[in-house]
Order: sequence, then structure tokens, then C-alpha cells
Amino acid sequence: MSKTSQQNPTTDASGVSVIHTQAHSSGLQQVPQLVPVSPGGGGKAVPPSKQGKKSSFVDRNSDEYRQRRERNNMAVKKSRLKSKQKAQDTLQRVNQLKEENERLEAKIKLLTKELSVLKDLFLEHAHNFADNVQPVGTETTTTNPENSG
Repeated sequence: MSKTSQQNPTTDASGVSVIHTQAHSSGLQQVPQLVPVSPGGGGKAVPPSKQGKKSSFVDRNSDEYRQRRERNNMAVKKSRLKSKQKAQDTLQRVNQLKEENERLEAKIKLLTKELSVLKDLFLEHAHNFADNVQPVGTETTTTNPENSG
């Protein structure tokens, strides 16, 4: 199999050089390569969708122009309504979260008070229990004369 290739540069109407390569006996498909023709060599290639936009004159009185403007105006209106709705939803969510936060803070205060009361009850009960039980080391021993030997 021979891998020699031949390059044929051509220039299209937009001033871009296209290099066509032909691969002999390889069965590969030709792929065009875009090369800028400008003398500086570093210019940006213009996509086809943007090429005709600069030079085309749009008649502002034409039906096509009016239709495009109407569609654009409707799209802008829709976008602004969507944005406004999103802002309202966010504000509503913020208010809900504030209310929930206030409820939770009130619950925290209530539970803190309840904990304090329960601690005081527990400490009082523990103190009373300790007063009723004599420690092991301070117990008085009585000798029973019957058991002495």
C-alpha cells in the first residue's frame, strides 16, 4: 500500500484557502482543511451563519422583519415574566423559611426551659436521696453482748 498524498490548494469566494488532500490506495475519505488566506496568517475564520449578517440590509417595513420583531418581543416578555415569577417564588420561600426559623427558635427556648426545670428536679432528688442514705464508712457499729465470745 502506498501512503503518498497529493495536496491541491484552492481559494473559495470568502477568501479562505481549502486544501484538498488525496490519499492514494489508502481508501480514506477526503477531509478539507481550512487555512486563512490573509497575509498576517492569524485571522479568525468567520462561521457561515455570521457571514451574510453584516452585508444584508433588512427592510424594517417588511413582513418578515415585523414577524421576527413580534417573535422576539414575545420571547422577551416571556423571559421577563419567568424571571419575575422566579423572584416571587424565591421571596415566598424566604418568608416561609423565616417563619419556620422563628418557630424553631421558640421551640428551642421552650425546650431549654424544660431542660432547666428537669435538671433542677433531678438535682433536688439526688440531694434528698444522698441525705437519706448513710455512707458506708460512717456507719456506727454496735456490739451485741450475746455474740461475744
